[in-house]
Amino acid sequence: MAMSYDKLWKLLIDKKMNRTDLHEQAHVSTNAIATMGKGGDVSTKVLDKICKTLDCQIHDIVDYVPDDDDVQEK
Repeated sequence: MAMSYDKLWKLLIDKKMNRTDLHEQAHVSTNAIATMGKGGDVSTKVLDKICKTLDCQIHDIVDYVPDDDDVQEK
């Protein structure tokens, strides 16, 4: 399973913010932001803080991308 945070990065651009701004305003660690940059898993608490900071819903910042194994099993 992988996550895509492409929507988040585009939303930051639209809001004229960068990852450092997100770190400071949402009070999330730089490690969490780096993990998201690699499409990794972060806690729902991190996603909640980001959504509150950006005034958005989770579907506005993250997409689920199934692994090839997940698709083949169905």
